Amino acid sequence: MKLEQLRTQIKNSDDKVIAVAQADDHAVLQAIAAAVNDRLAQFILFGDKKGIEEKLKNDIGFSGFEKIDIIHTSTDQEAAEQAVRAISDGKADVLMKGLLPTAVLLKAVFNPEYGIRGGKTLSHIAVFDIPGYDRLIYVTDPAMNIAPDLMQKVDIINNAVDVAIAVGTDKPKVAVLAAVETVNSKMPATNDAALLSKMNERGQITNCLVDGPLALDNAISEEAARHKGITSDVAGQADILVVPTIEVGNTLYKSLIYFAKAKVGAIVTGAQAPIVLTSRSDTPENKLQSILLAVKASVRH
Repeated sequence: MKLEQLRTQIKNSDDKVIAVAQADDHAVLQAIAAAVNDRLAQFILFGDKKGIEEKLKNDIGFSGFEKIDIIHTSTDQEAAEQAVRAISDGKADVLMKGLLPTAVLLKAVFNPEYGIRGGKTLSHIAVFDIPGYDRLIYVTDPAMNIAPDLMQKVDIINNAVDVAIAVGTDKPKVAVLAAVETVNSKMPATNDAALLSKMNERGQITNCLVDGPLALDNAISEEAARHKGITSDVAGQADILVVPTIEVGNTLYKSLIYFAKAKVGAIVTGAQAPIVLTSRSDTPENKLQSILLAVKASVRH
């Protein structure tokens, strides 16, 4: 499965609705227009109605206004609240961040009255389509959890597995990354990795295969795993890479984009609905690929 195949798979099946907070942004609207044109989803857009309409019509040349609703809001806070309420009221299936600070959107997500946090750890998962690589690679968590503890890592794995299964990987292979592939008491990441592997073995983490600690090379390269004498069902064949800290995840994420020229889509999961939480620097293509991922992930919410 590659991202273009994923787009073809859900094309012309726009039964999911995406609520976009503060949609008055050119790159966001480009991605929305492309999604509507391919019938990937329908949209409720919150923000400056006049600005949204003018950008769609005059700058982008969009004509499919019957596929979107535009609701005027005056502030970032109002846009975030209305978009989150659309999810909690059952009017939308996916939440998407537009041109507003992440903290404002998350404050609405966590609101005790109308928020959609749910009972699990929220985590960020990115799916990479890497040139020359035969499958999609998932990286988690490069953006939400700074230094997750053991039980947070359990939630992070479960969230990632749900997304990978929704996209089409029946029993994802999960590599818990560290700097080395042996347990070292001076390296806490290796201890957590070993415990997570044992928890999977004993049925405490299900629907996947977990192994760790694994260094990046022997997680994704069968040749490197053989060279190190590592024998497992995950080594060299990992679908999901679980990083120990946000610094590792952020560096790996950006390395794949800028060095490997990978395509990427990313969402926050663990809430009552997937959240497309792209940055302002993300391209319209990346935002569209994040929409693809969120639409697929929404089937498991």
